[in-house]
Amino acid sequence: MDILELIEKLSATADGDAVTLPVASSDEAELAAAWCVRTGNTFVAGDGTSITVRRGRPPDPIAVLRADRRPGARLWLYTNFDCNLACDYCCARSSPQTARRALGVDRVQQIADAAPAAGVLEILLTGGEPFLLPDLGDIVAHCTSALPTTLLTNGMLFRGHRLEMLRAMPRDSLALQISLDSATPDLHDSHRGKGTWAKAVAGIRTALGEGFTVRVAATLTTDDRHEERDLRTFLDSLGIAREHQVVRPLAHEGAADDGLELTVQTLIPEVTITADGVYWHPVGADNDEQLVTRDIFPLDAAIDLVREQFRAYRNAADSTARTFPCA
Repeated sequence: MDILELIEKLSATADGDAVTLPVASSDEAELAAAWCVRTGNTFVAGDGTSITVRRGRPPDPIAVLRADRRPGARLWLYTNFDCNLACDYCCARSSPQTARRALGVDRVQQIADAAPAAGVLEILLTGGEPFLLPDLGDIVAHCTSALPTTLLTNGMLFRGHRLEMLRAMPRDSLALQISLDSATPDLHDSHRGKGTWAKAVAGIRTALGEGFTVRVAATLTTDDRHEERDLRTFLDSLGIAREHQVVRPLAHEGAADDGLELTVQTLIPEVTITADGVYWHPVGADNDEQLVTRDIFPLDAAIDLVREQFRAYRNAADSTARTFPCA
């Protein structure tokens, strides 16, 4: 391949379409990539055997997303992986037997300090069960002093010193998200354990009574639309606003035997940090295929890496769609 051949092939395509040409070496691929930068075309992929180039530049896939859904706008932190429950579909495989793998106060503080300058708009703390951590109050304080924060919990540990820790948390910059999967105990308890529904409902009422903004998140394990309708009606009766009712399907991740197949190619990323590194999405924080980098810091570089990979996946998918049209 030479540049003249590339120009000829590309000029015969419509704007946005791609061509694939053989190359003799990686040097030719690098030459084509440099030519694309200078001419306003898009180098989609290439190695020592072939290159794929798209005519023109595609729209930035991040720019079309809502500002609060762009990669890095919401930053998820897995405070720990151990939990007082062992839900049979937990995407993080959390349980009382799971190793803690705590992120730790010092790293959380470093992340929270760097987050605003990195473009983060909200921090979300999850686990495991964060209320198992004796230093959760300090973790929440660091995050809420930097950005609005959401703390995910099963809501079952609000008693004794943990209730006192909850009461010391700020109301104006912290929301609690509590898990509840059904309007009645049977379905919820079948996945999370006997008696857990009643404890979760009690936790929701406690959090509301303490003056917190409360969201409720449900994982639907059935296709029965009546289950969702009944759940929302029940949440309405508890005083949970519709915009604070988060209902999602089951994901085939972690301990789940079935559910939606979610991959880095199909998920819009939500940058997620654990003690082990930076992951694509909180649902895949125990999946090596969703590990982006082991390097948490510098935080802005880690977030930029996720964004660039997202652009690459979307551009490659668009190229495939154009290269293999159905009609």
